[in-house]
Amino acid sequence: MPNPVPTLSLLETRVLGTLVEKQHTVPDTYPLTLNALVSGCNQKTSRSPVMEATEAEIQAALDSLKSANLVMETSGGRVSRYSHNVERLLQVPSQSAAILTVLMLRGPQTTGELRINCERLHSFSDLSAVQGFLDELAARAAGPLVVELPRLPGSRENRWAHLLSGAPKIEAPAAETKDVSLKASVERLESELAELKALVARISKATGIS
Repeated sequence: MPNPVPTLSLLETRVLGTLVEKQHTVPDTYPLTLNALVSGCNQKTSRSPVMEATEAEIQAALDSLKSANLVMETSGGRVSRYSHNVERLLQVPSQSAAILTVLMLRGPQTTGELRINCERLHSFSDLSAVQGFLDELAARAAGPLVVELPRLPGSRENRWAHLLSGAPKIEAPAAETKDVSLKASVERLESELAELKALVARISKATGIS
């Protein structure tokens, strides 16, 4: 039976996602050293949000992940190295681990975005394959690992988010913000029009133009 979902901090998910990603993209340097993890977690591309985590902060995150058995430390040699234990602990296949990794590193994604961004970790044949694994992760017996977010106004597709850090914060509807902005613009234009009418009236009176 799958293990319960651990509740991780944003930095812990970044560390975990980086470990899974680098296992596939730079296998020659995996398991990773602490320095490599710091660099990977603070990478400016393909990361949302962008971070500036210190070595001490990432070491603390590693210690927490080790206590949850999500990370393993390899001793020996000149430096310690770290590897993940995601698939074994959560009992998910590599395809699901790839999806979780992209969600941890990039934030909420549509099914199409997941298929593209998972390419270096796992090549899905089509969108239905991605959807199938998302559905499995959402219906996990010990608790869902992903959730489908409400569709934002103007969006064609729903986005998905991971639940390793608890329920995601739902963004305020964009339409509401637009309505407030539109109302303010209308009020400003009405005020400017009233001032313009008053100015024209004063000029007309002064020049005797009716």
